[in-house]
Amino acid sequence: MSARERMASADAAWLQMEEPANLMMITAVLWFEGRLDRQRLRDVVRERLVERYPRFRQRVETGRPGAPHWVDVEDLDLDAHVTSVEVAAPGDRAALEALVGHWMSVPLERSRPLWHLHVVEGANGGDVLLARLHHCMADGIALARVLLSLTDGAEVEVPVPEPRRVETPGWMRLALGAMSVAGTARAALRKGVQLVQEPILAGDLMREGALGAAALGKLLVMPADPPSPLRGPLGQEKRAAWSTPIPLARVKALGRALEGTVNDVLLAALAGAVRRYLESRDAPAEDVHVLVPVNLRPLDEPVPRALGNRFGVVFLRLPVHIEEPRRRVRELARRMEALKRSPEAVLTFGALEFLGHTPAAVERWVVDVMGTKASLVATNVPGPKAPVSLAGTRLEGLTFWVPQAGHVGLGVSLFSYAGQVTVGVAADASRVPEPASLLAAFDAELDALDAACA
Repeated sequence: MSARERMASADAAWLQMEEPANLMMITAVLWFEGRLDRQRLRDVVRERLVERYPRFRQRVETGRPGAPHWVDVEDLDLDAHVTSVEVAAPGDRAALEALVGHWMSVPLERSRPLWHLHVVEGANGGDVLLARLHHCMADGIALARVLLSLTDGAEVEVPVPEPRRVETPGWMRLALGAMSVAGTARAALRKGVQLVQEPILAGDLMREGALGAAALGKLLVMPADPPSPLRGPLGQEKRAAWSTPIPLARVKALGRALEGTVNDVLLAALAGAVRRYLESRDAPAEDVHVLVPVNLRPLDEPVPRALGNRFGVVFLRLPVHIEEPRRRVRELARRMEALKRSPEAVLTFGALEFLGHTPAAVERWVVDVMGTKASLVATNVPGPKAPVSLAGTRLEGLTFWVPQAGHVGLGVSLFSYAGQVTVGVAADASRVPEPASLLAAFDAELDALDAACA
């Protein structure tokens, strides 16, 4: 008889959120300089995914009362999970983007483990690997690391912050006290230095329960984002687009000139792009919130074999109303710094844990309400600093997207790899029918920052 394992509550929350207009899939696109060796690819997938991580050989069972369960699949058919697909002629970027948008609209087969790799043939230059993985398996940052573990070459390098002395916030002191009562004092002591240097990592030690209920209360009273073309009913047709890679050195130079971080520059350019897009649709250039996932798992440790979701989100208010690009970067940096000092990411993780224990109808209502508080999702993930290869073929570039839960219809990905940043846009066709226009606006904002710093 197949082994059964109860699904963790945070993972169950993402499973229950899925609906036809909002599939809870993490999607990645990796493009290569040549053709992928199919047998070598299959061997790597079997060794580094299927045999290393149990979730890749388990299906989800939801028929019995109670929480969903993971169930082992005997004699996994790898051919059902690694398949080939042809891109339409002429195989250019537009044809690839159309193909990716199509598969973003197709749910994963629930009778099998919830992942699928499509080898896209016929693309100009080389093969493309389209990966679709369900969010209930793990969060986007963990799954990005898992996909990159298929490659050979440079390890994924994660920036480690320099030690700095900061006063421990009052909310953290209360949390540490609560954890001691709960019997996790030794874990807190082991991570004490991390907690001081990176307050947001306190989420590693948080527990569900009252914290989750408090988080829901805080989030539910937040004001809704203003009406705009970015908000509204969603359909089942999705669109995808990604940029020509941007030299990371260019973004770093802007950060130095503006006394901000790479993140500050990229998110300020995103705010300016949203401003340009809204103006092109004759909509007011009002500030909107972007949901930014925050990793709550130490990046200097391997991804656990059980995977799982271990992240929170912060609601960052983009300074869309500011037209002057230098002022926008400064204001964005100020708002981001305030979020880094807050417990918001920890609270939202507690909320997800809490929602995983509630009936699906209650969870859906809460997620729908929370979805009114933001207009887009933005992720920023660091990849390998040096080029890597997969199954003997060099990886040229990649981008990926997390799902837009809560009826949010726009997602933006910022992925760095080998000295370049690729901006990816995934959108509901009824909200942003031409995502390439948002990428063009992003490029225009970087040009404006260059001109302002000249």
